[in-house]
Amino acid sequence: MSDVKKEIRVATGDRAILPEGTRLVPIYIMGKKYMVPETMTIQKAIEYAGYQFIRSCGCRGGICGACPTVYRILGDYHLNFCLACQTVVKENMYLTQIPFFPANRAKYNLEEVDASAETVMKLYPEVLKCVACNTCTKSCPMDIEVMEYVNAAMRGDIAKVARLSFDCIQCGLCSSRCPAQIQHFHLAQLCRRLHARYQVPQAEHLKPRVADIRAGKFEKILKELVNDDRETLEKLYVEREMEPQDSHDWEPSDKQFL
Repeated sequence: MSDVKKEIRVATGDRAILPEGTRLVPIYIMGKKYMVPETMTIQKAIEYAGYQFIRSCGCRGGICGACPTVYRILGDYHLNFCLACQTVVKENMYLTQIPFFPANRAKYNLEEVDASAETVMKLYPEVLKCVACNTCTKSCPMDIEVMEYVNAAMRGDIAKVARLSFDCIQCGLCSSRCPAQIQHFHLAQLCRRLHARYQVPQAEHLKPRVADIRAGKFEKILKELVNDDRETLEKLYVEREMEPQDSHDWEPSDKQFL
């Protein structure tokens, strides 16, 4: 984040419409006190205070994991963990932003490993140092059972790791708190890749579509779309045939690109 600006504003395209009677509450950003509307998320409140995000803003919807935040409430020794984009400010909240947490990521070729405990131990041997403190789970803003999937990884239950870690947004808060210095989120990503590559049955209907792509079936239409102007693209988008909510056995009326 850059220095505080004199002009107080809210992010472009995200104007603050405050409910009638909204109170201003004190929060502390990098140790300095600011009065902000109690209805705002941490991210919006930081912008309201005059800061401009140049990183750590990403999707602004709790998906990208770019805004992990650690905070304390005045008088309470507990550390709290959240995402700034989806957590509403609290009175006397002391904020610390963690825009990026560096964690070593193993290098591997997915075609040269298998879905086993041996692969996990070879690439991320530090998982064996887990002391079962469960700090990783307590720090996860997505309420993922992180310690449970680490234990599953040690047992070679790759499918369970993939299932439990499915909602991981790679924010890194788990690793930032781990006394064993485990790269939980990278470990989980490895297991999801192994699960998809070796344990989930391949979709048969994708094989002919991949063959079509390799044969260049869609190159002509893609080139036409690239060369179209904005007005034409908007017209195509608005007038497109919508897939129904229940799309089982549904096919579009124009089947030339199926």
